[in-house]
Amino acid sequence: MIIVSGYLTVNPTERKDYLDGCVDVVRLAREADGCLDFALGADILDPARINVYERWASDAQLHAFRGSGPDDGQQAAILDADVREFEAVNMP
Repeated sequence: MIIVSGYLTVNPTERKDYLDGCVDVVRLAREADGCLDFALGADILDPARINVYERWASDAQLHAFRGSGPDDGQQAAILDADVREFEAVNMP
């Protein structure tokens, strides 16, 4: 299983619009083969931060969905980001 976790930083006055623009991305991700969970959400303390959490059955399925990443408009709105992929293993 692959876990993608981290945050994006956007202009606080643009965060709501950014998240509103991600509704279709979240819906499509949750419908994609191998997606176990996908969430983007406003941080409750930092008005510029968007928390990212994804779980995928495999690296191949994650990258098949991800493609080229955010569109140009979304990419331009991101001021900073720290999003990383982790491989999770089930412990007996």
